[in-house]
Amino acid sequence: MHRVGLFWFNHDLRIDDNIALNFAAAQVDQLLCLYCLPPSSKGIDSTEPSALSRHRLQFLLESLQDLDRSLKSYQQHLLVTYDSGVSAIAQLITQHNITQVFCSTPTGYYEQQQWQVLAQRYRMIGFHAIDNNRLFSLEQLPFELSDLPSSFSKFRRAVESITVPSPALRLASLPPSPASPQTWLAHFPSFEKNKTALFKGGEQSGAAHVSRYFEQELASTYKQTRNGLDGMDYSTKFSPWLANGGLSPRRAIHELRRYEQRVESNDSTYWIYFELLWREYFHRYAQKYGGRLFSFAGISGQRPITSFYPQRFKKWCCGTTPYPIINACMRQLNSTGYLSNRGRQWVASCLVHELAIDWRYGAAYLEQQLVDYDVACNWGNWQYLAGVGADPRGHRRFNLEKQAKTYDLDGAFTARWQGDFSDATLDHVDAADWPIG
Repeated sequence: MHRVGLFWFNHDLRIDDNIALNFAAAQVDQLLCLYCLPPSSKGIDSTEPSALSRHRLQFLLESLQDLDRSLKSYQQHLLVTYDSGVSAIAQLITQHNITQVFCSTPTGYYEQQQWQVLAQRYRMIGFHAIDNNRLFSLEQLPFELSDLPSSFSKFRRAVESITVPSPALRLASLPPSPASPQTWLAHFPSFEKNKTALFKGGEQSGAAHVSRYFEQELASTYKQTRNGLDGMDYSTKFSPWLANGGLSPRRAIHELRRYEQRVESNDSTYWIYFELLWREYFHRYAQKYGGRLFSFAGISGQRPITSFYPQRFKKWCCGTTPYPIINACMRQLNSTGYLSNRGRQWVASCLVHELAIDWRYGAAYLEQQLVDYDVACNWGNWQYLAGVGADPRGHRRFNLEKQAKTYDLDGAFTARWQGDFSDATLDHVDAADWPIG
């Protein structure tokens, strides 16, 4: 029997340590490699919270081009479509008599829903979702997913001593594609590429960045520098490639362990592992709670006392609030597509506590802007900071003035990003929409 398979790329845009792709290659005689562009990537409209920013769109394009080049070295190619996964795969099943469909186990709720719809609709076809983008497989965890610990601290204590498996051996070959190459690049949205972007998408760029980071021995001081606000060296900056799968977390740990053997193992190198465990926790958190990841009441079931104030939200997005450090952070985000971890905590705290706005608007805006957007980490962290997630202490409210004095003592960060360019008046209309003043 001639077996024709389809591999649905999602957040695993790489050849290296791609367990799911390795599995698919061994099961079929021919293989289609498919990527479905997010519907919001059709246009770049800052008025749509779901539209991808230019930074995120450019990083995605570079990642897809790099993956296509890698596939061509195996006499393969990438099919790219604007159709949803359900629609595109349904067409390809009929067109090419697909007998097996493969993917990396989806993290996001909507991706999970699409996968389930397809599996139920085509019961005569084999559907295989392989755990691929995490440090540990579900089988390695000392608990069932339904019993995921209620806090990160409990999760960390349960898993941190588990050995992270070595990256998979590189593919020797791939089955040929039954479809002809397409000129998908011609249909990609046209936009002016930023030649000075902080990050370049693609597996090759990600690997080069990881090598450079460890060669400079920056890992030895990570814990002391990780709260920095600007620049490329204060943190690992692995997150953009981890987010779309250009870099596997197991490869990152493998390189970290090599560094510890070659140079040193200390609190800073452990803290890199610690941060990757946070990512691991949020990914399992997203899988467990599904659609509740986007619920106003989160997993707590308690709705925050917030609302939606359009004018306040616009000021927050544009960086013109009465809070200079917040303005600097938001201007940095809008200009580069990136924001430090410390900055992300501040802007979330400000939106929820100082501006009293529904936290989901902030999460959606960062989804649009961030080059390293990760559905589990973004929405899980926003729930955590809004007091409706996995934080046993409830709301995380930051004293913004104190934080600025601690982490931007000389005001250089605020000055660089023009944080003082603000409007001290938060509201220009009252609750009845009458002008104030």
